[in-house]
Amino acid sequence: MGHQQEFLDLFLKNHYPLLKRIVATGRMLSVKIDAPAYHTTEDGRWDYRVTIRFKNSTVATTSNPDEEAIIKELWPDEEKYKKEEQRRFEILAGHWDLPVTEITPKQ
Repeated sequence: MGHQQEFLDLFLKNHYPLLKRIVATGRMLSVKIDAPAYHTTEDGRWDYRVTIRFKNSTVATTSNPDEEAIIKELWPDEEKYKKEEQRRFEILAGHWDLPVTEITPKQ
């Protein structure tokens, strides 16, 4: 607990640029980061939500063959990148991927 800012700093430094680059390739449509405006009960608490819109469900559920090359391009100091990503996951209190399907009626 208490590592929210450190996590966000590492996320914005080492993961968000990767997600933005993947959006630029067209594999993902968008990336959005949210934080709650108010506090909740401890059992329902979360600090950040990242919503990724994928091109389609196949892309969302398969590995990106270009990801390693993008990582090497964005972070030539591979050792530093890996160390910072390891730290980001060490301080992560909880994480889950939740696929959703939009059901908003079309006009």
